[in-house]
Amino acid sequence: MNTVAAELTRELVFNSAGHLDGVRYLGVDEHKWKHRRGQGEADFVTVIVDLTPVIDGTGPARLLDMVAGRSAAVLTDWLGAKDPNFRSRVKVMAMDGFAGYHTATADALPAARAVMDPFHVVHLAADKLTLCRQRVQQNTCGHRGRSGDPLFGIRRILLTRTELLTPRQKAKLDKALSAHDAHAAVEVTACYYQDLIGAYANPDRRAGKLAMFKCLKRIRSGLPKGLDELAQLGRSLWKRRHEILAYFDVGVSNGPVEAINGRLEHLRGIALGFRNLNHYILRSLIHSGQLQNRINAL
Repeated sequence: MNTVAAELTRELVFNSAGHLDGVRYLGVDEHKWKHRRGQGEADFVTVIVDLTPVIDGTGPARLLDMVAGRSAAVLTDWLGAKDPNFRSRVKVMAMDGFAGYHTATADALPAARAVMDPFHVVHLAADKLTLCRQRVQQNTCGHRGRSGDPLFGIRRILLTRTELLTPRQKAKLDKALSAHDAHAAVEVTACYYQDLIGAYANPDRRAGKLAMFKCLKRIRSGLPKGLDELAQLGRSLWKRRHEILAYFDVGVSNGPVEAINGRLEHLRGIALGFRNLNHYILRSLIHSGQLQNRINAL
């Protein structure tokens, strides 16, 4: 890495008092920066992103920092090392389903609202639906999915929004779900999966929040036996209900953070990997921290 660029990046980020000015909305996520085990370094880093420009409509999100490791302690230490004025200014912290980031936010930013990203909520529900389908498939057919098996043939259709299905796909879905009585568990789980998506898709956020709360409450209790995956989903989502419902109040998601994660993956691919974590962090800040023009101007 160019030594001059590295030194300028350190100066603009780590030694600049104004680097965190105006930050009110944060996003956090994990990022795997290397795929070689050992060497005494963490394989993951915690990515911290400023979402304020996206919320204000003034520009794209910017990478603020990357810290080695992924735990509550890592994020807590990073936040604790910052100026109290910065911590008091942060209103929202968007995150995925990792409990460690929620713990760090509650400890270091007690006045900020934690928001669980809609993508990760739906993804968690999709995983449970897939597990339910696989379990029922194994119980009814005695083997993993094969071509011609009813549930195996609708594995992708099950995860598609109902509004996007063609009449042919809907007919195929109905035929597969009615092929065996045991498929009822898959059908019920799929209905709740669609309800979660429908709550997020509601253009009226207040109505969407109410629909989400009712859905979470139904999943949490009153389920009949045989819906093990749905019951697990209900317990998991109910624990995080405040962060899930907070999305409907603030409208902040982790989408821009995931976008930056994708750009960093591309950067790592162009470089054919990195060996030095410090260089990787500095190069990532130049690439996604909106520092390129400031460095070129010096």
